[in-house]
Amino acid sequence: MWRKTICGQTVHRSSLIVHRSSFLLRILLYFCGMITAWQKRKENIVEYVIGLWQAEDLVRAVRFDIGQIRRTLVDPCGQPEEVRQETLRRYEELIEMMRSEGVIAKGHVQQSRKALTALTDLHLRLLKDPKETLYGALYYQTLPHIIQLRAKSGGIKMPELETCFTALYGYLLLRLQHRDIHPETHEAIRQINTFLSHLAGKYREETDP
Repeated sequence: MWRKTICGQTVHRSSLIVHRSSFLLRILLYFCGMITAWQKRKENIVEYVIGLWQAEDLVRAVRFDIGQIRRTLVDPCGQPEEVRQETLRRYEELIEMMRSEGVIAKGHVQQSRKALTALTDLHLRLLKDPKETLYGALYYQTLPHIIQLRAKSGGIKMPELETCFTALYGYLLLRLQHRDIHPETHEAIRQINTFLSHLAGKYREETDP
């Protein structure tokens, strides 16, 4: 049985495929189609990366079976046939990328890694910019949560932004399984989400023509 351990808790395949009743319905509907994920690249780079990570795990959960992807992920979304065909094509492309890049069992495709690199470059520039006082304040408000998350990671060394993304994604999966989540974790995720949302806005400003 496929399963994934996040934040010390196990997430099973069923939570990735069939559960659609949580407060995160908007995000889950976004996960229904890789087309929307590509659109999010321009609209919200953070949701784009999280969407790619989710799509990777969904592909792993169905063992790279494109037929299963159609039956459990694409058809239930009720999109027109041309949209479903395009979505399937995106999943096929993702499957090929995962195989060719050697991230079949774990890891992330180069597209998401490049996005994280671009965000990290922007993050460092914003911290050095004396005009970006709000960004700096949000970062230093978030830093204690990043340090705490690193301390709980079992010694795994991870860049700061990747730590934030991993925490946000892990929180999403735990909510999908209706797991009990400590109030401190809720507060950490709230702060991380505020910080990443601001960074996503800065990225959009910089990349818009």
